[in-house]
Amino acid sequence: MYKKKYQEWLDAPYIDDETKEELRALQGNEDEIEDRFYQNLAFGTAGLRGIIGAGTNRMNRYTVSEATQGLATAIVEEGEEAMKRGVVIGYDVRHKSDEFARITAEVLAGNGIHVYLYDQITPTPLLSFSVLRLQTIAGVMITASHNPRDYNGYKAYWEEGSQILDNIAERIGAGIRQIKDYGAIKTLPLQEAKGHGLITMVGRDLVDEYLHEVESRKVTDDIDKNVSIVYSPLNGTGNVFVQEILKRRGFSNVHIVKEQELPDPDFTSVGYPNPEDPKAFALAETIGKEYDADILIATDPDADRIAMEVKDKNGDYVFLNGNQIGALLVHHILSNLQAQNRLPEQAVMAKSIVTGDLSTKIAADYGVAMRESLTGFKHLYAIANEIERAGGEQEFLFAYEESIGYSYGTYVRDKDAVMSAMLIAEMAGDAKKQGKTPLDTLYALYEKYGYHKEKLISLVKEGSDGQQLIARIMDDFRQTPIDTLNGAKLEKVYDFTKDDYGIGRSNVLKYHYEDGSWYAVRPSGTEPKIKFYMYSCGNNEKEATETLRHMEEDILAKYQNVK
Repeated sequence: MYKKKYQEWLDAPYIDDETKEELRALQGNEDEIEDRFYQNLAFGTAGLRGIIGAGTNRMNRYTVSEATQGLATAIVEEGEEAMKRGVVIGYDVRHKSDEFARITAEVLAGNGIHVYLYDQITPTPLLSFSVLRLQTIAGVMITASHNPRDYNGYKAYWEEGSQILDNIAERIGAGIRQIKDYGAIKTLPLQEAKGHGLITMVGRDLVDEYLHEVESRKVTDDIDKNVSIVYSPLNGTGNVFVQEILKRRGFSNVHIVKEQELPDPDFTSVGYPNPEDPKAFALAETIGKEYDADILIATDPDADRIAMEVKDKNGDYVFLNGNQIGALLVHHILSNLQAQNRLPEQAVMAKSIVTGDLSTKIAADYGVAMRESLTGFKHLYAIANEIERAGGEQEFLFAYEESIGYSYGTYVRDKDAVMSAMLIAEMAGDAKKQGKTPLDTLYALYEKYGYHKEKLISLVKEGSDGQQLIARIMDDFRQTPIDTLNGAKLEKVYDFTKDDYGIGRSNVLKYHYEDGSWYAVRPSGTEPKIKFYMYSCGNNEKEATETLRHMEEDILAKYQNVK
């Protein structure tokens, strides 16, 4: 089948010569041809994500056009008003992001749908904000988030400002399946579409409105604003936005990692632009020691995720994972709102099912409900959307997940690293005013609520063989769970492929043990990976660490036996 598709692309009159030349250069490389054509790049609630290149299993002008035609069909089905409301499009710094954004705009315009197209690189949270501010029917963000440089992607949003859920994804998918060949996709060149009033360019005005909204979400000013901060945008979109919001909030002791300040689609200074990986902080640590910085922060290429390191008592920098940052932010928000008598009586927070439980204990102490959702901010903000539709007294405060994504309030309904940078600076300034560090605050939380330890192991399994292996691993864990971990018996099994928990379905397994430890297994929705999330809780750090070590040994031993 893949050979047939390969030949069809070579023969098709609507495939351009440059693409055909790229494909001809692959002749004789059967493995590469198979990988590019063994499947169509799948469109789902996460949109598209893949390596840039020619082929049905790659990100290119044709797969982007196809996805956009599917989106256009779904919008046209909504009627003329939806078409007039239109779609707002943003894009990040990656190779071909601006081209894919233009193509997306041209296909939508070709279908008679109004488009708002950003005239500059944009962070993902700004795109979510823009959907709400412009009251569009949908939004598209061209980004591969924190993936390696060879990737790009396509995130689709619906009118509530959060990424699409299954119902919309299925409609878009149905529209895609109607397309018989790429030559049938409707398109209108950019300048012509602008002349017809179908494409409106968007610039600084919305950026200023967004930054004003971020600034208005400050939690407290009763802090030491001289806290020393090193910031790295990792050559992505966050640079101007994070620097501006910190300046507006009065944080003047901010130092930028110059090698990682300006946009670079090759991410030359960092390689893998994922701040979830401590190696991304190598240059920031050097700058941090030069300026004796209290904290280091880094945002990913589309500025929706943020990570941090904190100076310890020895002057070394300690990496905090997403669970630890989330717990610190939950504590920062709730303790300050309560002190200011601003904590809503029926406040709600949300986290994903693979995120740790320390924040749940903190929230409960303040009388705040911590609800859980499937992985992804589209599911976390489905909770906020549900609360908004219901009316009543509940107020949605904060959402986060362990993969270093956080958002405060509902003016943005996705991860927001710009707002999170402001809150992290506040939290560090709050600790500094008390003569402490965020690390001191974290250990005080451990003393009060138990020592929580966690570990995430992501195993890359690429290609069709990798997909099949991931499926076998999931089947093995599903059919024969580990009965005992570190002497603790299995207490409860959650299989989220069954809609038994009121949060929808997903291919995630979660196992709880009688000592309070648990682990989860899930394939990534956007990368060729299978992920193991491991959690322990003990009366002291040694106990929690030992439990986690035994968990890891047993889980990996089971994984390695899968053939």
